Amino acid sequence: MTIRVLIADDQMMVREGFSVLLGAMPDIEVVGEAVNGRDAVDRVRELAPDVVLMDIRMPELNGIEATREIVAADGGAKVLVLTTFDLDEYVYQALRAGASGFLLKDASARQLADGVRVVAAGEALLAPSVTRRLITEFSKLSEAPRLSATAQASYGDLTERETEVLVLIAQGLSNGEIAQRLVVAESTIKTHVSRILVKLGLRDRTQAAVFAYEARLVTPG
Repeated sequence: MTIRVLIADDQMMVREGFSVLLGAMPDIEVVGEAVNGRDAVDRVRELAPDVVLMDIRMPELNGIEATREIVAADGGAKVLVLTTFDLDEYVYQALRAGASGFLLKDASARQLADGVRVVAAGEALLAPSVTRRLITEFSKLSEAPRLSATAQASYGDLTERETEVLVLIAQGLSNGEIAQRLVVAESTIKTHVSRILVKLGLRDRTQAAVFAYEARLVTPG
């Protein structure tokens, strides 16, 4: 099944470069390009892509706001944020807005294609090293977001094992790695993850990780 991709970046060379790299993949089709955030929102509505490669810094409407609008529209498109460096101050904001992960702009063709495939499959694209940096940066914020009363109530519905799995998700572990850590079958972990998302009203693993940060379940270490 072909993965439909929209590339949103205000730099033509970046758009064309990614189009060439992804266009060479047999299972990926670049269905369109967008030159700014507003254009990206409109093109998603028009083209219904599976994945949007989204630059953060764009004119008219930045990538964070564009991501928020695309996710709110609930059309099924997953957003993969593009950034120049992995400690970009806006990356965490993009994740909170609903992005499914992020990639560095200097990623190789294979990393780019694999990233698109991972996000299209509904997984989070957060490398453990990057996740640790995000946690560290988040902990430095003087006005760090806290859970709402509704979210706190939802968190209370999690079982002890589900909370344990949630923490490991936030640390960047895959289902297989979590299963190995807890010495259970991977299918069991998948069931736990599904229940966590339903109980917390979250759309994917990335949002679960953000929830864990805001619940202070994960701290720099």
